[in-house]
Amino acid sequence: MKLATVPGHTRGRISLVRGFRGLLAAVLLLIFESMPVAAQPKKHLLVLAEEKGYRHEAVSHAIATIEHLGRETGLWTTTIRTDTEVLTKKKLEYNAKNLNDFDAVLFYTGGELEMNAEQKAALLAFVRDDGKGFVGVHSATITFTDWPEYGEMIGGYFDEHPWGTFDAPILVEDPAFPGMQQWPKSFVLNDEIYQIKDFSRDKVRVLMRLDATKLDLNNPRVHRKDSDFAVSWAKMYGKGRVYYSTLGHVEEHWDDPRLQKMYVEAIKWAMGLVEADVTPRPVTGQSGNTH
Repeated sequence: MKLATVPGHTRGRISLVRGFRGLLAAVLLLIFESMPVAAQPKKHLLVLAEEKGYRHEAVSHAIATIEHLGRETGLWTTTIRTDTEVLTKKKLEYNAKNLNDFDAVLFYTGGELEMNAEQKAALLAFVRDDGKGFVGVHSATITFTDWPEYGEMIGGYFDEHPWGTFDAPILVEDPAFPGMQQWPKSFVLNDEIYQIKDFSRDKVRVLMRLDATKLDLNNPRVHRKDSDFAVSWAKMYGKGRVYYSTLGHVEEHWDDPRLQKMYVEAIKWAMGLVEADVTPRPVTGQSGNTH
């Protein structure tokens, strides 16, 4: 049987159609690849800056810096409050936000703030049950000292600062944790370091501590007998993530890129944007060389 031959002009049309389809596919692929990937929705951070008792002069610059860092990184929007009304899950009047509108809360606070039983339960549930984040800065551990559940959540309470603001010899215990990499393994920073009570390494992952071999342990205000002075730590509280650092008393430090990076990464971790191992562990190493 003799096969039919395709006329030349028909073969030309077929080739033209195939070429057009190939060109169209290439153009569509280029358009698709050049389309911007849908940006991840920004997270929402609530910053509380209310103090009862001692007023830290660094608070205003600290919270302004945190708001700026959220804008600069494009990772979060910041709502700043100097009262506790927002710490509730009840609907508030007009367009006022409550805890349901946020992914994490940051405290640069102090003293016994005005919160009723519902608000306290709401804050704990926000972290423990909803899996949201909590970041405590410096005097956050001298906040709600008569509320044991808060102390359990944050990981401990202020128990004096034996050396005041001094050249603190700091060791980085966990350089793998986000925001620790920019610090030397051992360094000195002039800041006010809190001694912490009701604190246990069985419940937190210590990220930084003081180098006790370089401290005056005969200071009468030193209460810890184990010479374990944690500077920063991270922990889980139920489903939620909790981070605390005593660093940030000195206003100028908030212009230090290292401190800024530390708190950016802490906020990211608290919001679930990055992962880290926060399994509690005993003290690792005893001292290091100061840089």
